[in-house]
Amino acid sequence: MTQLTRTALLFTLCATAVAATLTPGLAAADGRPAVRAEPALAWHACEPSGGAPVPAGQECASLRVPLDYRDPGGPAVEVAVARLRTDRPAARRGTLLVIPGGPGSSGVQRLAQKGEALRAATGGGYDLVSLDPRGVGGSTRGRCGLPAGDRWLTTLRSWPDADGGIAENTERARRTAASCESGGDALLRSVSTLNEARDIDRLRGALGERELTVWGTSYGAYVGAVYAQKFPQRVDRLVLDSTGDPDPARVAHGWLENMAAGAADRFPDFAAWAADPAREEAGLRLADRAEDVEPLLLALARRLDGSPRASDVAGVPLTGNGLRQALQNALYSDAAFPALARLVRAAQDPLGRPVLPPELARALPDEDASLMVAGICNDVRWPSSAAGYARRVAADRERYPLTAGMPANITPCAFWKSGPSEKPVRITGEGPSEVLMIQSLRDPATPYAGALRMREALGDRARMVTVGQGGHGMYLGNGNACGDRAVSAFLVDGVRPARDAHCPD
Repeated sequence: MTQLTRTALLFTLCATAVAATLTPGLAAADGRPAVRAEPALAWHACEPSGGAPVPAGQECASLRVPLDYRDPGGPAVEVAVARLRTDRPAARRGTLLVIPGGPGSSGVQRLAQKGEALRAATGGGYDLVSLDPRGVGGSTRGRCGLPAGDRWLTTLRSWPDADGGIAENTERARRTAASCESGGDALLRSVSTLNEARDIDRLRGALGERELTVWGTSYGAYVGAVYAQKFPQRVDRLVLDSTGDPDPARVAHGWLENMAAGAADRFPDFAAWAADPAREEAGLRLADRAEDVEPLLLALARRLDGSPRASDVAGVPLTGNGLRQALQNALYSDAAFPALARLVRAAQDPLGRPVLPPELARALPDEDASLMVAGICNDVRWPSSAAGYARRVAADRERYPLTAGMPANITPCAFWKSGPSEKPVRITGEGPSEVLMIQSLRDPATPYAGALRMREALGDRARMVTVGQGGHGMYLGNGNACGDRAVSAFLVDGVRPARDAHCPD
């Protein structure tokens, strides 16, 4: 899953102050857990990363956390963290942590992208903090030693052959799992949702905070829910934005399969946009009727399966699966619709040279690809039968032609040797009740049906605000003012609807 989440953390005013972390089992005079001293973070100016400009005042630091929490005195890894202090100290009520999505997204970059908007939306009520999860960005990284051909997005995502066959996918999945087993390191084996939650709590302690307010998006929403379940006394307000099914028997396996239904839910938005006469002047109208857009795209993908088109990137043609992956990416936001339409137009033109989206134009770095694999394989054991995957792919291709069986296909997790080191957390109705969910009814990555499972699991702890605007990542993400107001009111004043509510698009 690819969007990020924010949570705010309150910082001590004195640069030399000693931070504190909660110690379970002890109680302070106010009835809350007592604290123990930990070294304060050494903050410094952030360096630009990932092409995102650094907002004025954003600071960075490094947090040491145990590689293995069962051996807290053993080897440690570095986790990169960033903060943006409130510009209205008198209004500050605490610290808000932004949790990135993924697995594999950078919280430091996300804070650079969203920090100013979040600070304005919350009236300066929080210091804002985020982190690069272990294995990501500026944190300690690992690699499996994967060949470049296995690190393209269209190979990391298991798109079946044109005829639906998965023999090549199966061989690549087996090869990738073997590389991570032989060439991977302890860092990659330590990547898990539970360890991210523990690292977050270490950050809370290093900041001297008793509680955090949290905004988690996509996979980050699941991380936020797990953190609140494991550390209930350490969460103030919790926003879960674009949430997947928390079924502990499936987690990432279920999230991937659910993307087929998510794409089907969301595609009519693109079809209506691409058939609108308003696109005619810009040359982006793909069909006269919305119902003709899907057959057009499916037919074009089949043609590209047999005859890929040269693109603007030398040696990297546009294939049928490349077009299918570009479609999945574009469904995340209406803002991506024009680029997808231009890609389709260029692919239709015998003289055209399609401009590939950046994510399709190069192989991912080994560290990024390896982390992406470890992040989905370490939490839960996946089915291992290749024949079973083949049957599910055939059924999925027939029911959801836009995704061509990819969400149901085999991944390296089918051959993952190490397996999960501990059971995933079960999200329940027990714990802090200050939870607000915000969810699109037409989310291509974490569909509404999966979010309903999270809503059911949380029970009366939560309220859900649904949004008529399609896309993935609702708060400060897809332009729905009603949804933004609902989340901001909760973060600022603790106000949430008395019952589940809906924001029209």
